[in-house]
Amino acid sequence: QVQLVESGGGLVQAGGSLRLSCSASGSIRSLNTMNWYRQAAGKQRELVARIISGISDDDTNYADSVKGRFTISRGNAKNTVYLQMNSLKPEDTGIYYCNAAIITTSGFPGTYWGQGTQVTVSS
Repeated sequence: QVQLVESGGGLVQAGGSLRLSCSASGSIRSLNTMNWYRQAAGKQRELVARIISGISDDDTNYADSVKGRFTISRGNAKNTVYLQMNSLKPEDTGIYYCNAAIITTSGFPGTYWGQGTQVTVSS
C-alpha cells in the first residue's frame, strides 16, 4: 500500500515561517508529480503548489496568493516533498494536504492524500 505522511505544521505569528514535509512510501513504481493543497475553515480545498520532476530539472507552479513566499521542492529520493512557507499571513491558516499521482508497483495509477497538517497563523 501507499502512504503519504505530512509533518511540520504548527502555530506561528504573522511574518513567520514554517517548513512542511511529506514523505511517500509503499508500493511505488512512479511518482513524478507531488502537490500541496490547503483548506481553510468553511472554504474549498485549493491547490497551493505543484512540482513535476523531469529528467534534468523540476517544474513548479504556485497559486497567485503564495507566489514569492512559498517554495516547493523535492528531496533527492523524489519521494519527499517540502513546502517552505515564509512571510506567513493569517489567511494562510488551514489544513495543508500532501497529494500525489502515483503508479504502483502493480502498474495501477491512483491519487493519494496525506492526512493533513494544521497550519495556524496568528495576527
